Amino acid sequence: MSTLTKILIILLTVSSIFLCGVVVTYVGNADNYRQKYNSIRNERDSLDKKVDALTKQINKNISEKQQVEDKLNEKIASLKAKTAELESKLEDAEREKAILLQKVDSWTSITRDFYETNDKQGQLLKNTLAELNKVQAEQIKQKKELDETTTALVEKMAIIETLESKTKRLLEEKSELQSRLDKMLRPFGKATAETAPVTPPIDTVRPAATETKGIGLQGLVTEVDLKNSLAGISLGAADGVKEGMRFHVSRGDEFLCDILIIDVDSKKSVGVLELVQQNPQIGDNVATNL
Repeated sequence: MSTLTKILIILLTVSSIFLCGVVVTYVGNADNYRQKYNSIRNERDSLDKKVDALTKQINKNISEKQQVEDKLNEKIASLKAKTAELESKLEDAEREKAILLQKVDSWTSITRDFYETNDKQGQLLKNTLAELNKVQAEQIKQKKELDETTTALVEKMAIIETLESKTKRLLEEKSELQSRLDKMLRPFGKATAETAPVTPPIDTVRPAATETKGIGLQGLVTEVDLKNSLAGISLGAADGVKEGMRFHVSRGDEFLCDILIIDVDSKKSVGVLELVQQNPQIGDNVATNL
């Protein structure tokens, strides 16, 4: 074998080795690029999912925020309305206060000259102001009692109207039954005694409570109808009881309620229960003065 042939064989061998190295390097790089591509694509997919989740969460937060804002706006509107109402009441109170202050200033102006020369006049002014405050407190108390009495009056009027309707219906049924009984007894020469139905008049408008201080009437509870808030007492017209009188019910030293008289007989009376602290019972004490 010639030297040239050996050289060619060596060159071919080196070339083959080089080509093999190039191919191996290419294949290795291709695998690395594919892995990087897959990794990047997976990361992109993961980021897309996170973006979608964040978008949904943001939209949900926006919706919840809008709902909260709507509720807050409703509460703000309600509070504004209440504020306006309170401001109106405050203005009324301020006007009343101004009127009272004007009255106080008037009394102060009248008594100033006397106060400078006599300390008793100053004390009289203080007593007058205290009495004015006392009268105002009493007026507030009386107005509250009047409101309670009016409410109870409306309820009792409704009860009375219902009772009147039931009484009328029962009387009609009684008249019809009596007529039928007369027809049955007539062939035997008998007849029931005719009875004229008399409906006791029930006032639909109850008189205002009569002042009973100083009268000093005392008696006992004889009947109690808690369902209709009614009670009977052992005192009547013969004892000086009148419609509209108020009796205080007590058991020992304990106040139970008031009875406002609405119907008076000669020896007994009936009234409605008011200011009930405890339900009265038969035998409890009643008096015009506590």
